[in-house]
Amino acid sequence: MAAEAFIPWPGSRIGAERLDWQVRQARADGRPAWGGATRGERSAMETMESDTDVLTAGSPVNPVGRLLVVGAGYTGRRLAAAAARQGFEVVQTSRRPPSGATPGPWLRFDTQGGVIPEPADLQRITHLFVSVPPDGQGGDPVLRLLESRLGALPLVWAGYLSTTGVYGDTAGAWVDESAPTPARPGRSQARLEAEQAWLASGLPLQIFRLPAIYGPGRTPFEALRSGTSRLIHKPGQVFSRVHVDDIVGAVLHCLALPAERRPTLLNVADDEPSSSSETLAYAAHLLGCPLPPLERFSSIEASLSPMARSFWQENRRVSNRRLCRELGYRLRYPSYREGYRDCLSSSKGEPLG
Repeated sequence: MAAEAFIPWPGSRIGAERLDWQVRQARADGRPAWGGATRGERSAMETMESDTDVLTAGSPVNPVGRLLVVGAGYTGRRLAAAAARQGFEVVQTSRRPPSGATPGPWLRFDTQGGVIPEPADLQRITHLFVSVPPDGQGGDPVLRLLESRLGALPLVWAGYLSTTGVYGDTAGAWVDESAPTPARPGRSQARLEAEQAWLASGLPLQIFRLPAIYGPGRTPFEALRSGTSRLIHKPGQVFSRVHVDDIVGAVLHCLALPAERRPTLLNVADDEPSSSSETLAYAAHLLGCPLPPLERFSSIEASLSPMARSFWQENRRVSNRRLCRELGYRLRYPSYREGYRDCLSSSKGEPLG
């Protein structure tokens, strides 16, 4: 493809029956159902055929455990629900009462207001999962307020959600967990400092480094429907992504492993880093709606907000080799294509190609 070329997703619509045939045909003759499909895509097709849910199958977790989820946000809530199905007793923290049903009790934890759980509320906690980001006050807010109480718990595992932003810009090169971490000043540097604080805590820690997270309610479909999406193309720029349910699946998979097999650092990303323009084009194809006008990044860079500009300044491909090959985790959504299709098909009353 030429440096400035952009090829949207083909206009042909693939129905569910046709896709199922492609899945079976690919498995029968050993070739990808889509031209140029990756091994990850073939794996996803096999997953669709077997209809296996990685959040419940193949991850036998010891049911004797009390899990504290600090930060019951988008990822934390889904982990709490999945862990409860695995037999954990789950306690969640939140700044305000959670909306809807929860799989267990909740505790108020407000880092800005200094409201923290009492020691009695944390009794028998054996597993800890933290998704609270740095708050700009230096260090990690959870450790700043709770470290002494956490240190007194009978913890056998602690998980902390970080970001692949700590790897900085690699000009599109692949990075694994051994890569340097020259994080830029700002959010990524704060995350790196938080990682270091957690490592120094002495807890039985795993750090999960995540790229862009998507899932139900967090896809390009919302912006396409509202007419607010932008089709920005920067030659050579790619982003790694991960579906929220693969974060949950990876965490539960690690909990099912013997403690000595759990790596301290773990990237959780899908198989296929892709450009923003490519993923938006595929989402528009699934919706059957037109794309917004193409904008060249070089023409609009000066008009972007500092946060948006920083988003485009880093270009890297995140390797999941340790997670998938060494630890044996099987991605439920090997690429954005499987993830977007599932998000759309599970949304209420919306058509799927």
